[in-house]
Amino acid sequence: MTKSILVPVEPVVPPAPYLGGKRYLAGRIIERIAAVPHNSYVEPFVGMGGVFLRRPFKATAEVINDINGDVATLFRVLQRHYLALMDMLRWQITSRDEFERLVATNGETLTDLERAARFLYVQRVSFGGRVRSPNFGVAKARPARFDVATLGPVLEDIHRRLSGVVIERLDWEALVPRYDAPGTLYYLDPPYFGCERDYGDGVFERADFERMAAVLGALKGRFIMSLDASPEVRRIFRRFQIEEVETTYTVARGGGKRVTELLISG
Repeated sequence: MTKSILVPVEPVVPPAPYLGGKRYLAGRIIERIAAVPHNSYVEPFVGMGGVFLRRPFKATAEVINDINGDVATLFRVLQRHYLALMDMLRWQITSRDEFERLVATNGETLTDLERAARFLYVQRVSFGGRVRSPNFGVAKARPARFDVATLGPVLEDIHRRLSGVVIERLDWEALVPRYDAPGTLYYLDPPYFGCERDYGDGVFERADFERMAAVLGALKGRFIMSLDASPEVRRIFRRFQIEEVETTYTVARGGGKRVTELLISG
């Protein structure tokens, strides 16, 4: 039987909004994670770390992964070059012109520091943390979306939290077998059914859901996964334990929409 080795740590705020972030559901997911004995923790779709960073504990070994090169680069830079990144961001302001210039810039043509700074700025300024075709976020009753004075302490906390964490940039199907063992727990937050292209072309395909069910069914370790409550998801993952949970999706004109999602585990 695996003995859980979890060390208390201070929860950390994610560096920016991200499409599909688990702001309202993170607490319940973290409760499920804490209840599963594990000494290694792996997130194949870390995004902005909406669950990873909010956990009030850490495992002996931790791995975060995202096939998105901007995500992986940002976390590597925060882990290793935090001060240099802060120097690049120090004079940045919230500006529609600057936002549109950076959106039009190909991140792969930049240095790692430039790429991390560009991505962080765009994600913080864009509406709803959209990854594909981001829009400049306008708010009538809140301060500018990009404020280095408030961002600095957040990035410093993340820098400390990433100490000892392995950062990968692999396809989920290549990552999972590399770390599979009886003491490993995976938390998976893949694109939702019907939203596969929202994170870019070639990131995730409809056929990946069937492959994922097969891979998870053969694990030596354990997993928890959050997905939408569509009939297709219920069918594909019917062999596993499925729990319905209520959460809120924020909407453009204030308020929110109550929806049912699924926590799938095995």
